[in-house]
Amino acid sequence: MSDQHANLEWRDGVVPVSTQFDDPYFSLENGLAETHHVFLQGNDLPQRFVPGFHIAELGFGTGLNLLTTWAAWDASGQTGPLKFTSFEAFPMHAQEMERALEAFPALAAYAARLVKAWDEDNTLATLDGITAEVVIGDARETLKAKTFFADAWFLDGFSPAKNPELWNADLMQAVGDHTKPGGTAATYTAAGFVRRNLTEAGFEVTRVPGYGRKRHMTVAGRLS
Repeated sequence: MSDQHANLEWRDGVVPVSTQFDDPYFSLENGLAETHHVFLQGNDLPQRFVPGFHIAELGFGTGLNLLTTWAAWDASGQTGPLKFTSFEAFPMHAQEMERALEAFPALAAYAARLVKAWDEDNTLATLDGITAEVVIGDARETLKAKTFFADAWFLDGFSPAKNPELWNADLMQAVGDHTKPGGTAATYTAAGFVRRNLTEAGFEVTRVPGYGRKRHMTVAGRLS
């Protein structure tokens, strides 16, 4: 368990905002649609789903990305669990996660299972229906110790301008080192230094239209 937790305030009583990074956890317009656009479509999902598919993520936050992907996995007719590994330095309390996810009633059944498991153990060791692990701590240290190779990455840290540590060259290199040849990554940001760091980490990087008011986002493919 982490000794550090997220410090939150609530915008319009609905959207959690990190007071540490002065950034909301999901889109003020439509967080679910944003997740579909950035992380699912950005990684060409669910079209690429196959048994044993492994998604890794920087920034677990509310768990919205996991829930959205889990629902898409089930809807795609896959049998067997999806693998999902996420890294989070400042975990929410279970009550905060439950409150945040109330904004997405379409995911309520999945959210109830996530919140229950999170309350029991925020590494998600007790979550049924998906092979999930949340690694608590600084990803700059914890990712390097892992031995997996992901098929797709969700890069969902707070804004690079406000949380540059989660986008630095060493961490993006670790992302590249933990990606299968032909694997992908997607993020809502199109910051130039992030794109350069991904390129140096072995990805072919493309700027594409973003969600809502965000003009651009980034998709990347790991070169073989």
